[in-house]
Amino acid sequence: MTAIGSIKPQPVIKSVTVEASVERAFDVFTSGFGSWWPATHSIGASALREAVIEPRAGGRWYEIGEDGSECEWGEVLAWERPTRLVLAWRIGADWRYDPHLLTEVEITFTQVGTTATRVELEHRLLENMGDKEAAAREAFNSPGGWPGLLAAYASMVG
Repeated sequence: MTAIGSIKPQPVIKSVTVEASVERAFDVFTSGFGSWWPATHSIGASALREAVIEPRAGGRWYEIGEDGSECEWGEVLAWERPTRLVLAWRIGADWRYDPHLLTEVEITFTQVGTTATRVELEHRLLENMGDKEAAAREAFNSPGGWPGLLAAYASMVG
């Protein structure tokens, strides 16, 4: 018998298949991050100029504003080019950076057939958002959340 308090919420899972090699799919997601991440998805004080994922475990994940200011989003927990990336998402449901919050975004890249790659994104540990978990889940599942972000990414790959 499982205690109710021990049941964890399901992660948000989204995927897209792109016509590209696993290496290209990974590289567009990571080094090309700023080319597909929408400027509207910014939490900094200044308008978004660039979004960056540093290419290593322990690297930063952040935005650079038009005024040159930087705003942290989290850090790179795993960098396994070209098949897996795990990012610490430290942005609360209020869309502010919180160094004490940890949710994770894991992205895997799997070859499908000879010319395509399935990109699966899992945003987990949403229970760490406390009473804001349901609102965050709704935002992540909305068209402006992960579905729209993966669509923007897919348009840059192919």
